[in-house]
Amino acid sequence: MSNFIHKAFLLTSRPPLIQFQRYRAKINIQRPRQPHYDRALVLAVTKEIVEKEPKTKNCFVKIKNTDIENPYLKIIAREVRNWFEQSRMVGIFHMNSMTEDDMFDVRVNLHKQNMVVKMYGRQIMAEALTDTKYESLLPLFNVSYRLVFSPEDRAKQLIRTVRKVPQMMLLGGIVNNVLLSRNEFMDYAQHPGLQSAQAELVQTLNMSAGNLVQQLEQHQNSFVNILDVYAKEESQIETKADSPEKK
Repeated sequence: MSNFIHKAFLLTSRPPLIQFQRYRAKINIQRPRQPHYDRALVLAVTKEIVEKEPKTKNCFVKIKNTDIENPYLKIIAREVRNWFEQSRMVGIFHMNSMTEDDMFDVRVNLHKQNMVVKMYGRQIMAEALTDTKYESLLPLFNVSYRLVFSPEDRAKQLIRTVRKVPQMMLLGGIVNNVLLSRNEFMDYAQHPGLQSAQAELVQTLNMSAGNLVQQLEQHQNSFVNILDVYAKEESQIETKADSPEKK
């Protein structure tokens, strides 16, 4: 009886029911989600502070480039000076934003006409043109620019080629060691070439020489014409005088 009462009224303990669930979402290890504000504050406070090694003073010393002579810079500056001295035509252009593919096409078109596109740094240009007759061009090289060199006078071909490229704006040029502004360079490009100008000069000289000879021979020719007319009249008079005698 006692056993029955113990089993009936005694409450037995049961373990709690636990159900595990697995989510399909993956944990992003590379970009984890930002923690809660309180947790982030605790992590920031408890973060270990590692003392960095002190940097030496030599790392902060600035070395002036003007105090060090760069032999490579002098070599490139000498090359630039040779380009200016040996080229009969130099075009100076301001460059706007332009892709490398378009610039490559421009280089190819100019290379076909025996023209080369160049660009150098400001320090190189200053080293090359200082104390020369082209020193006044240095302010043009403070912005993005391009130089076009040619051993021949091809101003007309240059303007015709660059006219299709609005990103290249003409600033000026040098033709036969003469500095030209933009308007002067454009006017010079519209003039005929040297061969055509020489042909026109030869034609003008020949015309002047022919006119001079014609003016010198004018009196002689007129005198000969007058004598011919006089001879014809005399012959006609003689024929008329001889005609009655024959009758």
